Amino acid sequence: MSELSKIVELLENKLERLQQKMLQLQAINSELQRSAADAAAYIGKQQDEISELKQQNESLRMANSLLGSDESKRETKLKINSLIREIDYCIAQLSD
Repeated sequence: MSELSKIVELLENKLERLQQKMLQLQAINSELQRSAADAAAYIGKQQDEISELKQQNESLRMANSLLGSDESKRETKLKINSLIREIDYCIAQLSD
């Protein structure tokens, strides 16, 4: 009977250690999930900032080309022609 008690006691000890280990792993998992969520939020903010900077860059390029710099005259003419075509299309749609 004493051998059976020792086995039961060993099993209880092992179960207790397993339970402690499980609690530690759950805490680590929660921390990692929180960290992943923070990283995802940071990435989202960075992507928004990148989009905003791209838009600002495009606006600055457009302003520079409209100011008439020599290197972008062709680009300016193409943009103006594109805008004129859009306006003509809108006028044609309104006429119908």
